[in-house]
Amino acid sequence: MRLALFEPDIPQNLGAFIRLSAGLGVPLHVIEPCGFPVDDRRIRRAAMDYFHLATLVRHASWAAFCRDRPPGRLVLLTTAGATRLPEAVFQPDDVLLLGRESAGVPPEVHERADLRVRIPLQAGARSLNVALSAAMVLGEALRQTSGFEKLA
Repeated sequence: MRLALFEPDIPQNLGAFIRLSAGLGVPLHVIEPCGFPVDDRRIRRAAMDYFHLATLVRHASWAAFCRDRPPGRLVLLTTAGATRLPEAVFQPDDVLLLGRESAGVPPEVHERADLRVRIPLQAGARSLNVALSAAMVLGEALRQTSGFEKLA
């Protein structure tokens, strides 16, 4: 199981992703460009003392990610997903992809996804915070695939 973040807009959310990745032992792929200057100092500050526990892989672009990404299905978390989270079936080598906080992902990224998952929300609610959504879906994916077994 892996997380991938498409062109993040908010540094604090990147920090939350790094902590999530570190805490659950799931590699994090960051697809650039980001909506803020990215250097190791800024990433480390956002991730606090979890940075050394995380496996962080940076990709210069969507094309670079597609070329170099690990094997497995590309599972896009999107408000436009056809599959509701309670009905989604995850596989151990899935790559959970999340879009920009401000705009999600462009159509060509949607087209590359093998599975599009949405979190059902009450009427009138558009979406959840991207890091919160990642935590919910990653938790369910790890539960389904026995991914928690390797953790203390």
